[in-house]
Amino acid sequence: MKICAATGNAGKLRELRRILEAQGHEVVSQKELGITIEPEETGTTFAENAKIKAETICKASGMATIADDSGLCVDALNGAPGVYSARYCGHHGDDEANNDKLLENMKNVPDGQRGAKFVSAVCFILPDGRSLTCMGECPGRVAFERMAGDYGFGYDPLFIPTDCGVGKTGKRPNTEGRSYAQLTPDEKDAISHRGNALAELEKELPGFLNNK
Repeated sequence: MKICAATGNAGKLRELRRILEAQGHEVVSQKELGITIEPEETGTTFAENAKIKAETICKASGMATIADDSGLCVDALNGAPGVYSARYCGHHGDDEANNDKLLENMKNVPDGQRGAKFVSAVCFILPDGRSLTCMGECPGRVAFERMAGDYGFGYDPLFIPTDCGVGKTGKRPNTEGRSYAQLTPDEKDAISHRGNALAELEKELPGFLNNK
């Protein structure tokens, strides 16, 4: 199926395209379609924001559309930054400033109390208005400093997942303590919040499409 990816985030687009193409879909970005709309994320949950983005870009493209809203939920910060992850620093999309603020707010939190999880809501919507939303999570912890690697974006250099992927779907304990940014794409996709949400979508999509 040909699907429009409703995102202007290059890192997110890379992951959506990589995972969806492996599932057999063709992915075209909103930018490639000349769509420059950036919907205002007014929802209070990841699922609400994913649907807002998917609906807006679906109407503009006239195509089946997928949107992801995701973020980092930190236990010691009562779930923050959560749905405000992309604008935690006060403005949208500044990864470095967001990471700086998270490190500052976590500077006095000891090892053992730095638990966190990444959460993803993926909304798939058709031009007839029918939609399907799937959720995915990945547990882990917040590092004490950036652990940059060759991959990743956003909070990835600060997030140490509990597991890392083996093959396309397997996993093992992340005994090396590598960050999301240090995992290879396959190692990340097999265990990531977005990978888990899209795996759930892959399972549910055939039934959804046949249920007219």
